[in-house]
Amino acid sequence: MSGCPVSHGSVPLSGPQFQADPARLYRDMRRDHGAVAPVTLDGNVPAWLILGYRELHQVTNDPVLFSRDSELWNQWDSIPGDWPLMPMIGRKQPSILYTVGERHTVRAAMISNALEAVDPFALKQYAEEFADALIDRFCSVGRTDIIAEYAMLLPALVLARLYGFSNEVGAPLVGALNDMIDGRERALAGQQHLGSSMAQLLADKHAEPGDDVATRMLEDPGGFTDEEVAQDLMVMMAAGHQPTADWMGNSLRLMLTDDRFAASLSGGRHSVAEAMNEVLWEDTPTQNVAGRWASRDTHLGGRHIRAGDLLLLGIAAANGDPQVRTDGSTLTGGNNAFLSFGHGEHRCPFPAQETAEVIARTGIEVLLDRLPDVDLAVPEEQLTRRPSPWLSGLTDLPVHFTPTPALGGPS
Repeated sequence: MSGCPVSHGSVPLSGPQFQADPARLYRDMRRDHGAVAPVTLDGNVPAWLILGYRELHQVTNDPVLFSRDSELWNQWDSIPGDWPLMPMIGRKQPSILYTVGERHTVRAAMISNALEAVDPFALKQYAEEFADALIDRFCSVGRTDIIAEYAMLLPALVLARLYGFSNEVGAPLVGALNDMIDGRERALAGQQHLGSSMAQLLADKHAEPGDDVATRMLEDPGGFTDEEVAQDLMVMMAAGHQPTADWMGNSLRLMLTDDRFAASLSGGRHSVAEAMNEVLWEDTPTQNVAGRWASRDTHLGGRHIRAGDLLLLGIAAANGDPQVRTDGSTLTGGNNAFLSFGHGEHRCPFPAQETAEVIARTGIEVLLDRLPDVDLAVPEEQLTRRPSPWLSGLTDLPVHFTPTPALGGPS
């Protein structure tokens, strides 16, 4: 199995195993294949999945040998135009995801500058405002599904406000984002809806600039086209919404099911930070990332990688690599050596990481402040995950609590 990834024993990167126990799947793959495993994507498309922490560092630290340029892929001739993973592994997309070299550096600076200019107090205010408005919808009922009614809505609403959307336009983007990220039959339709929304936003900002991310990107001296800015806003929206929603959901699941956090649910701020940090190690929302393409024949983790082969970054598997987690301990507190935000020049920009953390932490804290006795409404073993190889999150998180009056703030 040292040549083409289409070989005996390739593991399909889809199916119920990602819903049942992805961590066990990665352990089994590492046992059977080592640090780099042959996998197949939808339609029996071959790729390599990097399971090793050191190997993932090696790939992300060498953008020349392991390029972000998807044009290098040696499988394009066999990829149909309606392939459901096209939004995740695009061709000729003028976004920062597939930009390399100096142009990528300048483009990354544009995005970082636009996000860094966000007023941190305004960001927290928006997160609190939308969190309270969402909780007002169900707080008097005494039960809800945290995923569908809260976590899957809050990040997109806050990001849409930051980027310059009105609330009326921003709210419907949630469904389109989820369709696109799940990579199934509605993925292309979700991508098209998001694209048309971004194009309209930029037209509006040309006519009436504002104090928002979209306007700052349009005014950047790098001279980027509207299409490039729209593509980058789509990337930022997708990368900022769903992983943040899953970060919230996975952290709340941990706090509601683990006795270490039970005693401090009624307002312990430190426990929220610990839960969120532990999730990034043990249950990271971003499981696998597509990807990198080998610019020439090479070797990695004992495998012969051909020029043009696709390599997928196994973030969750690398975080659990026993070569760096020798004692198998739970890592909390200040240990931030996880790879959940990527690594190297294509990692998540630091201002974007900070934005996601503020949204997720504020969302959790407001929920626990408003509903201090919130508890699971079903046994823990009944909780299930979406069967996605890319992002790991719960399908639902049903809870109950003592009904409480709505605050009646902004809708």
